[in-house]
Amino acid sequence: MAWTRYQLFLAGLMLVTGSINTLSAKWADNFVAQGCGGSKEHSFQHPFLQAVGMFLGEFSCLAAFFLLRCRAARHPDASVDPQQPFNPLLFLPPALCDMTGTSIMYVGDLLIIMAQIIVSIQMVLEEKFVYRHNVHPLRAVGTEGLFGFVILSLLLVPMYYVPAGSFSGNPRGTLEDALDAFCQVGRQPLIALALLGNISSIAFFNFAGISVTKELSATTRMVLDSLRTVVIWALSLALGWEAFHPLQILGFLILLMGTALYNGLHRPLLTRLARGRPPAEEGEHERLLGGSRTPINDAS
Repeated sequence: MAWTRYQLFLAGLMLVTGSINTLSAKWADNFVAQGCGGSKEHSFQHPFLQAVGMFLGEFSCLAAFFLLRCRAARHPDASVDPQQPFNPLLFLPPALCDMTGTSIMYVGDLLIIMAQIIVSIQMVLEEKFVYRHNVHPLRAVGTEGLFGFVILSLLLVPMYYVPAGSFSGNPRGTLEDALDAFCQVGRQPLIALALLGNISSIAFFNFAGISVTKELSATTRMVLDSLRTVVIWALSLALGWEAFHPLQILGFLILLMGTALYNGLHRPLLTRLARGRPPAEEGEHERLLGGSRTPINDAS
């Protein structure tokens, strides 16, 4: 089935804003600045605080939704209000998945597989609720952002005291040190610019992602989400943020092959190969399948 222009726009928006979101987070991680209390310069490693910022960006979609709803009061628009009422707590489970998966992906590479499994559960839950209740994408993203922002903001308090050992990226060695993060932002204003890019891009990225789930499917959304890693990888190499490893080429080839198979790009090739069969072989094939033969009972 051919994609409409709107679906292509959503796919492009998801790829561009998703790439900006990850690159801005990488940019923030590359900064080095002093923390609180005159501590030595250290990298900006604050995964959970960055996740709070992302949920703040998602939460802003809820404000956009209610602005559209006020506009719809004067100019009715069926796409704004859901056809069926729903309990906002339905989006608490996908919000928890989003919070856990995002936080884990910020902490270490070995945990990314676990994070991807959690994100996949999130996508399936979102698809189920969005289809069943016809929820507007802005409302879905905003509701998840509200839950994630409130829960993770409260968790920052105990994280300030929980020792994390080698997993910690702050001088105190705790799971998260939000005060140290704010001190680093104050001493290096470009970190604030990177965080602002991260917060603003996540709003558009998740809106496009939910819209793709509603228009197409959660599987298509995951395929598009995996494609943006190619853009991120290429730009990270160009900026010197990552080192090149030959094995990465093989990984991206497998990724592109899977994407091509999922989108049915192999079907024209198979059709062309079938049409390229020699004529003698085609005739034999037709005779085996049963061509025009005289029935046995009519032989007499």
